[in-house]
Amino acid sequence: MAIFRLSPAFKDYLWGGTRLRDDFGKQCDFEKIAESWELSCHKDGQSVVADGEDKGLTLTQYIEKHGKGVLGSDCERFENFPILIKLIDAKDNLSVQVHPNNEYAQRVEGEYGKTEMWYIVDCDEGAELLYGFKNEISKDEFAARIADNTLLEVTQSVPVHKGDVFFIEAGTLHAIGKGILIAEIQQNSNTTYRIYDYGRVGKDGKPRELHVEKAKDVTKLAPAKPYPEQEAKAIDGGSAKLLASCDYFTTTVLDIKGKATLTADDKSFNSLLFLEGEGDVSGIPFKKGESIFITAAHGSYDINGSCKAILTTV
Repeated sequence: MAIFRLSPAFKDYLWGGTRLRDDFGKQCDFEKIAESWELSCHKDGQSVVADGEDKGLTLTQYIEKHGKGVLGSDCERFENFPILIKLIDAKDNLSVQVHPNNEYAQRVEGEYGKTEMWYIVDCDEGAELLYGFKNEISKDEFAARIADNTLLEVTQSVPVHKGDVFFIEAGTLHAIGKGILIAEIQQNSNTTYRIYDYGRVGKDGKPRELHVEKAKDVTKLAPAKPYPEQEAKAIDGGSAKLLASCDYFTTTVLDIKGKATLTADDKSFNSLLFLEGEGDVSGIPFKKGESIFITAAHGSYDINGSCKAILTTV
């Protein structure tokens, strides 16, 4: 049973900005920090234990050392670590993309599918994201609009505001728009099928790869289903609001003023991603932008300070 901070892995995708360094204190040699993978056991970027006797181990190595029991009984149904949590700084538009479901991804890509949730941490005035289609369309129309670059005429653009939540089931066409900072909770997958990329080129000067045929296989050609908004509930020391709950994760936003006591039971680990403020979690200090991991069956722990945090369990 343990509580410790995690150090993230970083990605410098071409659409990224500098807010994760400037506003959240992320230390990285990249000029752009597009993403910080705050909780990750994925082969493409591992979180690292930042405190205690296991400092320096990747989270995967920590689990191997202490056993899968540190994840909790609700994780036993997953062969691999089930989720991945990121901060995403979109200075420019992301590609229009889609993620496959579990069945397709495991058959074709050899990893989990990707259902995800976005929490809008901050955004520029007038910022928008792409979220599904305006109306249902046929496969033939989808293929034709991809071919003649008119896809954006039938997709749904949604204005965003700080605190908004978007639940994106696998198969939902989507794209984060420029000027948006997001906390993303997702299945443990790095499979993305790009459909449209605004004609951009990568570091090698060539257009980035598109995955049109696979996207045709998995995209739901209909409006996205918004997740019903929940009411915030009072807890000792603040409030808690459920953001989304599905087969892969349950995510809640906490607003703490003072002291809140939570519990990590034997069913799941707790992940805390702090979006505002500073303080400590049972003596482990945190500041804005840091991620803390509490092993399953740890029991009660205290969050002390004035802060906003994303709590994720499985």
